[in-house]
Amino acid sequence: MGRRRKGEAISGWICLDKPLELGSTQAVSRARRAYNAQKAGHAGTLDPLATGVLPIALGEATKTVPFLMDADKTYRFSIAWGVETATFDREGAVTATSEVRPEVDAVREALKAFIGEIEQIPPNYSAVKVDGERAYDLAREGVELDLKARLVTIHDARVTGSVGPDSVDIVMDCGKGTYVRALVRDLAAALGAKAHVSALRRTRVGPFVEANAVGLEVLEDLCYQGRALEVLLPVETPLDDIPALAVTDEDAFRLTQGRSIVLLPRQVETLKARLNASRIVSARQGQRIIALCEMRAGRLNPTRVFHH
Repeated sequence: MGRRRKGEAISGWICLDKPLELGSTQAVSRARRAYNAQKAGHAGTLDPLATGVLPIALGEATKTVPFLMDADKTYRFSIAWGVETATFDREGAVTATSEVRPEVDAVREALKAFIGEIEQIPPNYSAVKVDGERAYDLAREGVELDLKARLVTIHDARVTGSVGPDSVDIVMDCGKGTYVRALVRDLAAALGAKAHVSALRRTRVGPFVEANAVGLEVLEDLCYQGRALEVLLPVETPLDDIPALAVTDEDAFRLTQGRSIVLLPRQVETLKARLNASRIVSARQGQRIIALCEMRAGRLNPTRVFHH
């Protein structure tokens, strides 16, 4: 008989507004303690110097984290001209300076080359793994790195303001794996300038948006007042793009036992029209998710079962 987990069996998502100078892991730990939850995880790390949307999964919601890792994101950030750092943000040591201060119109024009699917080399100070170790750990040890370019997608990047010649503000909508610091590095190079990220805020991760985000101290206060459920989002929040199928009590029981169910021909045709390459379907009873399943040969095979 397994050991009983400590804490409450609470499940759902928190759209956290991560504060400045707090690591993502620390933020998850505080949220988990606030809810006294048995289990917690997050989707998409934010650097300590970044603020904004950090989706945190509690309990059964951790089973849906992989579906949020590929979600599009939106960032709002400021570029400081004239100084380049080792990390391309405020934290790193200065590595180069320049008197070049690009005009806003020049920045707008240069950004056009970065829209769409592009090759981007991650910064040395990043979470990319090199021979099983994080690049930032190796970089801090002084190891020379030669990170490979990866294909990323930037849907849009636009100038939103400028306070004098030394900085410019930009908003970027992008796909997974896109680094703001790498964009700033490459944009500065294209403009013959030196720069770093002076401020960074994530405003969206898939369906999790800034307008619905709750601050950590507010969250902790709500939990203290016994109002924690007011800001807890459903387990299935990241699954909006996955077709859902209503199942009977009998089929729901089979799925929770890890057994597959047979679909009617009309169900197969309906689901086929909505499936993506993953062939994943969410089986539900009303608003309650029973299991995530893979559809194969007219059957639903459960891959993740949810225990409510």
